[in-house]
Amino acid sequence: AGFRVLYPVNQAGKYDEVMSLLGASYFRVIGKGQVYGLSGRGLAIDTTSVGKEEFPNFREYWIQRPGPNDKQLVIYALLDSPSATGAYQFILQPGSDAVLDVQANIVMRQDVATLGIAPLTSMFLYGPNQRWPEFLRNFRPAIHDSNGLAIHAGNGEWIWRPLNNPKGAVAVSSFQVDNPRGFGLLQRGHAFQDFQDLKDRYDLRPSAWIEPQGNWGKGKVTLMEIPTADETNDNIVAFWNPETPARKGQTMQFAYRMHWTMDEPALHAQNNAWVRQTFQTEGERYQPNLIRQSDGTTALMVDFVGPAVANLPAGTALETQLSGNANAEILESNLLRNDAIKGWRLSLRVKVKDPAQVTELRAALTQGGKPLSETWSFQIPPVPAPPPPAAPAVPASQPQPAASK
Repeated sequence: AGFRVLYPVNQAGKYDEVMSLLGASYFRVIGKGQVYGLSGRGLAIDTTSVGKEEFPNFREYWIQRPGPNDKQLVIYALLDSPSATGAYQFILQPGSDAVLDVQANIVMRQDVATLGIAPLTSMFLYGPNQRWPEFLRNFRPAIHDSNGLAIHAGNGEWIWRPLNNPKGAVAVSSFQVDNPRGFGLLQRGHAFQDFQDLKDRYDLRPSAWIEPQGNWGKGKVTLMEIPTADETNDNIVAFWNPETPARKGQTMQFAYRMHWTMDEPALHAQNNAWVRQTFQTEGERYQPNLIRQSDGTTALMVDFVGPAVANLPAGTALETQLSGNANAEILESNLLRNDAIKGWRLSLRVKVKDPAQVTELRAALTQGGKPLSETWSFQIPPVPAPPPPAAPAVPASQPQPAASK
């Protein structure tokens, strides 16, 4: 049980839903012209640990009555779980982009192997960066609430990790991020033609950006991707995990601001460039007759945009900082200006040495040896081996005719 918050965010005098707190410690927030997509949570406990995940609940709520001219709503919540309890304050500011300030005061009742702070839950079925063959006949180019994990690390580096819908096994990735400046699950790209869905309107679903307040110390941002066959299952989880394990009796406090936004470029500084889109397809080579033919490799196109690259003079030379893990052999790399989007396109042709193993790639634009863009951190999930052929069916024994007398 829980409640919904209504506010005239879209039209004066018309109260529309802007926040929902229904079930466990989940909540969702939207701004003007947006529809519900990903969710926030109060706390994540042992989400990626071996064993059963624990789902805390908000047991009680207190709502501070707003005045006639107030533009914000203050909510208090009591979190309860076998391993932890907590007192939470939420300050909701509706608007074109909704802002939610969160103050979490947590007391541990038990030791917890993996404690997730500011957890987010979303859905990624497929997109241009990963289209499994079974989705190629769907008229929708993409189905997802979020298409990437963005991180602004304490050292100033920006990281963009496109999401995957893995096959076979759950995938867990971690990024060492001390004193994070921000992280979130983003929906980059809100053009209707990117989704073509009149019913679910994935183009109107917001991103959620976590802006930590104060010093969070050493830790990592963890991403979990769960295989799913349809869009009804939330299969993406992201949170920040403190380096020091949570112990029984420990008290901790975390404060952060959540931006529920469709203006993702506003999160970046003017001297930065970011990944607009990633495309994955079969690699191919031109034959002597100029006909292209697949060659068993993987081709990737990464479009970078942003003020840092939009107005570079003609003839500007940019470099690519590119690397891969041991399972990736980078056969070709080309960087070209993409005038159609006022950006640059990095094209790669990669050989995956063992499809049963994970393949990791990283790339960033540089100029004169200095970073000019966020770091594109891409993963090609392993393809599970096909199941062994079924044993041939044993024919049923035939009944014997009765002996005649």
